[in-house]
Amino acid sequence: MILPIYIYGNPVLRKQAQEITPDYPDLQTLIENMFETLTESDGVGLAAPQIGLDIRLVVIDLDVLSEDFPEYKDFKKVYINPHIVEYDTEGPKDTMEEGCLSLPGIHENVTRPKRIHVTYQDKDFNMHDEWVDGYLARVMQHEFDHLDGTMFVDRLSPMRKQLIRNKLKSLLQGRYRCGYRTKPAKR
Repeated sequence: MILPIYIYGNPVLRKQAQEITPDYPDLQTLIENMFETLTESDGVGLAAPQIGLDIRLVVIDLDVLSEDFPEYKDFKKVYINPHIVEYDTEGPKDTMEEGCLSLPGIHENVTRPKRIHVTYQDKDFNMHDEWVDGYLARVMQHEFDHLDGTMFVDRLSPMRKQLIRNKLKSLLQGRYRCGYRTKPAKR
């Protein structure tokens, strides 16, 4: 089932997400629905707060990039209770344009570390503890931020935020267009 994407201004996008356990109701169905929603909206990552749930659950599908990045062929993963343990602050950073399904029409350059140390559980609740780099590290940082109530626009300089202020205001007022189901913020 395709779920509506919650748009900027919905309170759930600013909440600290809660950890879940294997007995979370209908978890496998929720994961399937999240992947279906992600595919329908042409995204590469989706965090549970973006569909209105304040739980620590993220799905990432990088297979759509496999033509340019063969290493992501068939890359489709679930991250349960993920956390960024450490950012490689000694290593290089990368600036790249980011967008977000919850911020339709807004794309801005964001600087992030190229390498991060993460912990998470997979769909079978097996624990993982690893260093991740490259584009996957960027996507993880973007999606895991959602679990802490942070959006990529929060990482912009004050001047850039001022320049997109009217776009953000339009989102709050429900004035936007996109090709997927959404749940605008209540006015």
